[in-house]
Amino acid sequence: MPLSGSQMILGLVIGVVLLILLVLKTKVHAFLALIISGSVAGLIGGMKAPEVVKAITDGFGSTLGSIGIVIGFGVMMGRILEVSGAAERMAYSIVKVLGKRKEEWALAITGYIVSIPIFVDSAFIILSPLVKALSKKTGKSVISLGVALAVGLVATHHAVPPTPGPLGVAGIFKVDVGLMILWGMILAIPIVIVGVIYAKWVGKKIYQLPDESGLGFVRPEKQITVEEYLQEKESKNLPSLTLSILPIFVPIILIFINTLISALKLTGGVYDYLTFIGNPVIAVGIGLIFAIYGLYRHVKQSEALERMEEGIQSAGIILLVTGAGGALGNVLRVSGSGDFIAHQIANIHLPAILIPFIIATLVRLIQGSGTVAMITGASISAPILAEMDVNMALAAQAACLGAMVFSYFNDSLFWVVNRMLGIKNVKEQILTWSVPTTLAWLTSLIMLLVLNVFIG
Repeated sequence: MPLSGSQMILGLVIGVVLLILLVLKTKVHAFLALIISGSVAGLIGGMKAPEVVKAITDGFGSTLGSIGIVIGFGVMMGRILEVSGAAERMAYSIVKVLGKRKEEWALAITGYIVSIPIFVDSAFIILSPLVKALSKKTGKSVISLGVALAVGLVATHHAVPPTPGPLGVAGIFKVDVGLMILWGMILAIPIVIVGVIYAKWVGKKIYQLPDESGLGFVRPEKQITVEEYLQEKESKNLPSLTLSILPIFVPIILIFINTLISALKLTGGVYDYLTFIGNPVIAVGIGLIFAIYGLYRHVKQSEALERMEEGIQSAGIILLVTGAGGALGNVLRVSGSGDFIAHQIANIHLPAILIPFIIATLVRLIQGSGTVAMITGASISAPILAEMDVNMALAAQAACLGAMVFSYFNDSLFWVVNRMLGIKNVKEQILTWSVPTTLAWLTSLIMLLVLNVFIG
């Protein structure tokens, strides 16, 4: 029996409200909350109980089937890059190349690259000593340098796989990972530019240099110059720059080759082998091998395995949340609510690209987690957009970038950035991190709307 439109919408609304209440007001984890909300949305929307269960398991399995292995490989590789010193090597190599008076740009570019495989919170903590050293040496505010680094980190964290959030969104939207990487790297560039401009401005407004009195344990006992910092890194016997960047760039290049071959519809012979090694699962696996044998050559087998398992542990909940998001989306798809909403939106001529962007924005403001906001925005909007004429790669990026808005007290990165930079006043905390993330969000919105006009 066909379901009524009003019943389907009621199921969706109650499911989403329940999801928000469970995450905000109870001890229920986002993973379980997504499964419960999907079940309620399906049952109230008119689906039979066995159909709801099948939709949940099918959605969970199909989503993780496409990106689960890549997430696992990606977090293992990120952990190796983190503990081996490869991230630090990339950071100060970029600073040395760009030279004086371009420190904000150097740090922003460092963040843009480093955050592709490494979790943004960890990356900022690892690189914060470089921020302090540069501030002490140049006399530039630690705020301008720190915000520039953080914006570079958060831009690719939100937009470029194999970071788990955008990778999960790509799986839910069934978007080619190569296209997701390409668009993410392109869209992150204007965000970085706007972020650096703001960082220079806010650094003048909040002028602060590293000192012992105001920052407690996050400050080194002895302030060092940039030259001393670089010398210290060299003495640590860090991996070479080439070995540090290979695990990141080799998979990206292989995936791009695969995407190009698929676009040109080339088959047979060498193209089949290139398609194989360019599949995201194989490509990121190859990058992981480069990380293991390039960066961990002198590490004991037991320690190497332990470090990689630390990465896997952090990936577990991300995999569950991503799969649960796929389950919720499949319930909405099977119930027909996505199709119904698509027709309603088509009648009012709302740009389809705004749907995942707005949903991700609202979820981020309500509960704080960027990854949960991305997955939720994708889960709810993918079934709707599947029935509309829209560029799904841009729509997937909209779900990711919409989750950048106004980072504040319920976001862990808000506290990491402000604490590491020694900002304690609430107004200054908002200026330091809430405002730049909102500017990044606004920049993303403008770019998405412009691109939608030409290729949407």
